[in-house]
Amino acid sequence: MMTTPFNERWRYDPTRPSLHDYPADVGDDDIPSLDTSLESIGEYQRRLWANRSRAVLLILHGLDASGKDSLIRTLSTYMDPAGFHAWSFARPQGAETRHDFLWRVVPLLPAFGELAAFNRSHHEAVIAERLWPVHAPEDYNWQARYEAIRSFEAHLSREGTTVIKCWIRLSGDEHRRRLIKRLDEPRKRWKFDPSDVEAFERRDELLTCAGEAIAATHTAEAPWFIIPGDRKSVARSIVAALVDEQLQALAPDYPVEDEKTLKAYRKLLGGD
Repeated sequence: MMTTPFNERWRYDPTRPSLHDYPADVGDDDIPSLDTSLESIGEYQRRLWANRSRAVLLILHGLDASGKDSLIRTLSTYMDPAGFHAWSFARPQGAETRHDFLWRVVPLLPAFGELAAFNRSHHEAVIAERLWPVHAPEDYNWQARYEAIRSFEAHLSREGTTVIKCWIRLSGDEHRRRLIKRLDEPRKRWKFDPSDVEAFERRDELLTCAGEAIAATHTAEAPWFIIPGDRKSVARSIVAALVDEQLQALAPDYPVEDEKTLKAYRKLLGGD
């Protein structure tokens, strides 16, 4: 994955393993404007789709109500839907529980030319499942799962998929405010689930598990970025800029066409 001064600012720092060490809000003076990034994403995502030689996987994690859904909707504003897909992952159930934990994400990985956004991902298997296990506790080997994730993402990177992993950092006060808003606004109430309250009550435990998982799965090939999320506008601008700079590096131009072929096409169509 390409490293830049901008993404270095948000990159997870192993010397600061606690998510509480990262700000939940920052000024936006030196962050590229959202509109500028979105328009650029629209152009370079089309170039990615036209070249069909690389793929991008954007992974978004964060506490309930951290704004993952709305962030994905915003990012898709100017994208060609033929080359963009978004998927959400809830608690494993049914056939998902009868396979290894990576099984359910593999069919949804982006093909060459595509950008896929995951709202939660295989990392839930080392975060949420620590607190709400799907299997018997003795069946888990967390270190083995961390190793599997590192190997899986390194494989994706080697084979041509750029993996961008973002944790959206919410303060406790903002987390509470957004959950109450879900209860108060009819258009948001459908998203509320009793498990949201349990997760809020176990917030510190969940953040500890997330911090340990991020530390164990942060690699040069697939780094984590900690995004201040108390203001959705700031979080969206940062993530959009991160995606934009990677797309520009992966697909700087459209494919070069053979001039003889173009000339023959023009002749057939009656052009000059």
